[in-house]
Amino acid sequence: MNQAGSSSYSERSRAREMLVQSLYQMQLTDHGKDELLSQFQDRPEYSKIDQQYFDELLVKIYDNWSDLQKKLEQYVDIPISQMDPVELAILILGYQELESQLDIPFRVIIDESINLAKTFGSVDGFKYINAVLDRVVKKIRSSELQ
Repeated sequence: MNQAGSSSYSERSRAREMLVQSLYQMQLTDHGKDELLSQFQDRPEYSKIDQQYFDELLVKIYDNWSDLQKKLEQYVDIPISQMDPVELAILILGYQELESQLDIPFRVIIDESINLAKTFGSVDGFKYINAVLDRVVKKIRSSELQ
């Protein structure tokens, strides 16, 4: 999926992978935002990602986790509390990007989310991620559909 000659693309993709890992860890531990940031910034692979993107999104998502879950509830067909933590992490990240990263086309965000689900999620989890984020786009990015 990497585009030739586009290092920022692969750095952004790697940042998303690390974001999913950090959001998964956040759900399973009681680590605070600063501890999560520090742990992931200390990893050797941190030097190969879009660091600003990672840092900003992790802080934004951490600070708004409950609100993001509430917003996402209207698009999913199972209670958030019963959702697989990996799929929830991917959906929250995708929702946050769709809502706040308006410079990124929604198709890119959905494609990246599908790739994350194929990498980290269950066998058919990517289909669910795609369906949910499609519903989100119709509501919060409808102007891009025309």
